[in-house]
Amino acid sequence: MLATKISFINEVSNLAERLGADIEQVRIGIGSDPRIGYQFIYPGCGYGGSCFPKDVRALGATAAESGYEMGILRAAEAANGYQKTKLFSYINQYFNHDLKRKTFAVWGLAFKPHTDDMREAPSRTLLEALWQAGARVKAYVPEAMEEARRLYPRQTDLQLCKTRDEVLEGADGLVICTEWQHFRAPNFEQILRSLKSTVIFDGRNLSEPQMLKQMGINYFGIGRGHSVTH
Repeated sequence: MLATKISFINEVSNLAERLGADIEQVRIGIGSDPRIGYQFIYPGCGYGGSCFPKDVRALGATAAESGYEMGILRAAEAANGYQKTKLFSYINQYFNHDLKRKTFAVWGLAFKPHTDDMREAPSRTLLEALWQAGARVKAYVPEAMEEARRLYPRQTDLQLCKTRDEVLEGADGLVICTEWQHFRAPNFEQILRSLKSTVIFDGRNLSEPQMLKQMGINYFGIGRGHSVTH
């Protein structure tokens, strides 16, 4: 049920982009109904971890073995697979499909805060797509440094950094994959000074688009009305 709620709000966020709506306003309206509430209706770049993906597939397999096809489960899983590609789509479109020799700063690799778990994390879909396109990654991972090294021991295009500011230096853009609390109030002046291109791709909607626009930062959130990709 929780995985389905996440996939549903992500589907609505994709529609919001195409209609020029802001998913944050839509989310507030949806959640104000006490029968629904606000839990697990936060749009983002997809769910991961050890439980949601495995349990959704397991329940679907149990249904299939009994001769019943659970279409909603299949749709939730497909929607989540698509959502994991969103950040790369934004990046690829912004840079006109030419990412060779570009470097991207990435904040957070775990599938959620306060863990080092990168199992089926959206960040892995992003990293592997960036490398496939010829880009490099500098990542700051508060609790997943060793896990990242274990998963990508021979990846020369991955540099793990010790601070969130270190990854910014000389990067062509900033990508946020995990909603750690200290990513919510960054030093935007530092970001402006450090990045080659003043652009943020925010997979967790941690900032307000209008505020960043006024600062001269190009901002791509999830379902914020201006991040349409085709």
